[in-house]
Amino acid sequence: MTTSNGEQAGNAGAAMRWAPRVQQHLIRRLYESDARGLLDEELLNEVGWGLYARCESFIQAVEAARGRATCPGCGQIVLHSRVPEEVLRCANCGWETTWQAYFESFQHKQLSGAEPVLALFREFMARFPLANSPSDKMLLIDRLIHGFHQSLDGDPTRTTGINLIEGRYHEVVEFLDSLTYGDSSTQGTVETLAEWRDKIDYTAEAWGDERLRRWRGQGRETL
Repeated sequence: MTTSNGEQAGNAGAAMRWAPRVQQHLIRRLYESDARGLLDEELLNEVGWGLYARCESFIQAVEAARGRATCPGCGQIVLHSRVPEEVLRCANCGWETTWQAYFESFQHKQLSGAEPVLALFREFMARFPLANSPSDKMLLIDRLIHGFHQSLDGDPTRTTGINLIEGRYHEVVEFLDSLTYGDSSTQGTVETLAEWRDKIDYTAEAWGDERLRRWRGQGRETL
């Protein structure tokens, strides 16, 4: 959730807003430029900061579900007991709503996950603002969107791309599998893709999912 810049203290009606997932066409254009060795730095920053905002919303939604809601008016943490009718009230600016209304504002928006995903997203948020070169930024983006949720025993389950990129699950898998690479792609991205495909193959087998399985062995587009 992004806090409302410029809200007056005491604004009890501040809206709850959650950063959207990043549009596929932006990421596709970014990878095409990278494959040509002409990495579009403006697009790189647009995608990177869009992912940063999405990670921030994801973390805030998970924390809210654990009893620590972020006030949309001023960013203050509001503790609560997760009772639907409980009123969440910010002592700092006066904002208030019920927990049920707060929860429904992020329900069904791909804003939930366990600790390994939170760690991945926190790491991206810590490192992206400090990245000095375009290639460093590209690697951080690449590793983020090719991450995975994990089961309790550490096996990969869903790809985190679904939490970060617009589309239904299988659409996001297809999209990531079709990104463009070339001889000039940032070093390390092709290796990340291969690792990601291995994990997708694993989940296809584990789930018996023929739609996932059909992506196995298909060649990627190259320049």
